[in-house]
Amino acid sequence: MTTLRTMTTQTTPEAADITALREALADTLRQQGDIRRDCVADAFRTVPRHVFAPQASPVEAYADDAVITKTNDRGHPVSSVSAPWVQARMLELSGLGPGMRALELGSGGYNAALLAEVVGKDGEVVSVDIDPEVTERASRLLAQTGYDDRVTVLCADGTYGAGELAPDGGFDAIVVTAQAPDVPPAWSAQLAENGRLVVPLSFRGIHQVFSFEHEDGHLVSRGQTRCGFVGMQGDNRHGGHTIDLSDGDVRLGLSDDQQADGEALRAALAAGQGSTVWTGVVLRGSEGVLPSLDLWLVSTLAPCARIYASARGVERGLSGWTIAAAATWEAGTLAYLTIRPAADGFELGVHAYGPERERLAARLADRIRAWDDGGHRGSVEPVARVYPAGTPDDQLAPGQVIDNRYSRLVIALP
Repeated sequence: MTTLRTMTTQTTPEAADITALREALADTLRQQGDIRRDCVADAFRTVPRHVFAPQASPVEAYADDAVITKTNDRGHPVSSVSAPWVQARMLELSGLGPGMRALELGSGGYNAALLAEVVGKDGEVVSVDIDPEVTERASRLLAQTGYDDRVTVLCADGTYGAGELAPDGGFDAIVVTAQAPDVPPAWSAQLAENGRLVVPLSFRGIHQVFSFEHEDGHLVSRGQTRCGFVGMQGDNRHGGHTIDLSDGDVRLGLSDDQQADGEALRAALAAGQGSTVWTGVVLRGSEGVLPSLDLWLVSTLAPCARIYASARGVERGLSGWTIAAAATWEAGTLAYLTIRPAADGFELGVHAYGPERERLAARLADRIRAWDDGGHRGSVEPVARVYPAGTPDDQLAPGQVIDNRYSRLVIALP
């Protein structure tokens, strides 16, 4: 997940120090495996990232971390220079190279300059953002760094891609740099036949970057990575709804196509008659397998959503943690993940409330054990397919179906 950092006062070291910071960042991304191709490495060695984060110190600008560039009136970030490792991975997933045409949805300037370096002087880059302050800033900084004649900046709703600026034959890559809940039809239509759409998708509370290609009238994922972005604005902004289940201490987050009987679930938690099943599956130390488990559960369990617990909810024993945890439900029964300390880490378990709590807890626990026993731990990469909204069920590939405004998303294990 991308970590956002607020900006501090800029200092100005010698140009040689700036070059050293830029070289060090490129070397770090190579060593981490985020950069694999020379054209991507050369882009990071060339583009002056500190110019696109002018209120950050150069050391912060070249750290492998994101920098917030704009917040809304509630202090929430709405625009940022993404973390370099995220940008590098998305550039690799895009497959872009010299002479290609790229569309960036979600502007800021720096990533557009990286794209311009990768496609070269014979390539084409269009960068779109709905916020005029963001596009003005991007245009100004691209001009300051000499990329204004290589990047076309457009203030528009990225839901509709590049509009009239879309080239005949489409873009070789469309790179979305904001969290998207859906894939609008314009993105598929403006993607070249052999092009790639790289987009951070949100579904069932999960944030995953997919690289899609055309296949038989729909899109299919060919690669992916894990990270988070600020949410899209415009006609493809996030929806969903949250149900408060216990005085704000436990909330169930649902997608637009999901429903739950909130009154019955609140009554189940209020009754206080819970069941807990411990799975014997242990997360060891800082083992980063929860994203893998989340994807496994979304691919194999329906319904599946996320429970959010407050610190007081943890104190009340309603949850083992305050981070989002996978949940399933049935009528007035709810089951969701929890943890407890174990000798060499934390053991995964299931809390359940309601009349069918023992059965539902056992069902979710069995899914966790299957993930652990079946060789999927830490390595599962489900295949995502995007079909146009209205596609009949019998024309969908097997898997869990998520119905969105613009598309039908199918998630399945390979």
